[in-house]
Amino acid sequence: MDIQITQKESAGAERHVDVSIPAEAVQAAEERTARRYASQARLPGFRPGKAPAAMVRKRFAAEIRQDTVQALVQEAYTQLMAQQKLEPITQPHIHDLKFEDGAPMTFTFHFEVRPEITLEKLDGFTVEKGSGEVTEEMLQQQLDALRDQKATWAPVEEKPAPGDMVTVELATADADGTVPAGQEYRITLGDNQAIPGIEELIMEAAPGQTVERPVKWPEDFPDEAQRGQSKLTRVTVKEVKRKTTPVLDDAFAREIGDFDSVDALTAAVREDLSANATREADAEQRAKLLDAIIDANPFEVPPTWVRQLSQSYAQAYQVPEQDVDRFAQEFRPIAERQVRRDLVVDTIAKQHQLQATEADVDAEVQQMAESRGLDAGKVYATLQKSNRLSEIEHGITERKVFEWLKERNTLG
Repeated sequence: MDIQITQKESAGAERHVDVSIPAEAVQAAEERTARRYASQARLPGFRPGKAPAAMVRKRFAAEIRQDTVQALVQEAYTQLMAQQKLEPITQPHIHDLKFEDGAPMTFTFHFEVRPEITLEKLDGFTVEKGSGEVTEEMLQQQLDALRDQKATWAPVEEKPAPGDMVTVELATADADGTVPAGQEYRITLGDNQAIPGIEELIMEAAPGQTVERPVKWPEDFPDEAQRGQSKLTRVTVKEVKRKTTPVLDDAFAREIGDFDSVDALTAAVREDLSANATREADAEQRAKLLDAIIDANPFEVPPTWVRQLSQSYAQAYQVPEQDVDRFAQEFRPIAERQVRRDLVVDTIAKQHQLQATEADVDAEVQQMAESRGLDAGKVYATLQKSNRLSEIEHGITERKVFEWLKERNTLG
């Protein structure tokens, strides 16, 4: 088919392509579609496929027209892909479709393609690595977190203090000054679960007591309409529980795990923190190196990929629907940077044959299974079912690319 394809001036990953299909080709396609309908049509008074062609054309005019358009659009798209060797990443949209009897069919394809990236500078960069140091403060915080896991809560008959868990009945006055029946809340004081004024009011009452006075809402309260307002607030304290954390001693170490002493526990925690700090320092160094490469080799990124990444993070963070647009706008620079990094890694991997192989993935899964004392086949099946094998494959590829880059750059 003599289809005329003209690519319009495009920017970045977007493509706009004008298509014109000659009138005789359009007519021939419409005839083929009409014959197919005539051979299958079931009309009252006629055996299947025996109805007069004119009657079939009249009865199924809209369907024949729609099928003809779809067939010609698909044929034009196939020819476009073959001619220009494009790698589309979105389904094409059709704009400005014109389909009139006796005239060429014209329309415009609009889609995004995978950008062709030229990475001219991949070496000569110097990137320092973070120390990955584990401070005494970090160690103590982790040990305190372990103690918190074994903490117990017991009721007390005293006024609550910061850190206590309280069950309260809370109510604020309506616009006419009437204080309605309260609602019950469970709050840990000092965890920013309530505004400071309400926490202060709660700490004025022991279990069974009720206190009531105006409370001023903070100037940075999320609801602008309530900022700085004073509201009559009533609080009834129903229960106060106080946390008791175990002493960090040898007995605690034995309870936590297979540790003979608190020194052994402390050494294990320090080792875990050090390993994690090293991983984070390595990840930060990789990110800095990729950022340096991106800055030295600018390129456009597909807007669709940026939107999709923003949407996936919005879902992961459970962003409320009314805040999704604002989140996407604020998150866009981060999403765009991540898409650039992924494209750089993928481009280097393809150009230098560094992609993860099936054998690489199998070895990684085997190692995961052995470290957990599990069967490798079952681990592989679980990862496959949860669609996580691609994550492992990407991680292996990224490590290979980074090792390749380490040989060509100075990493302190």
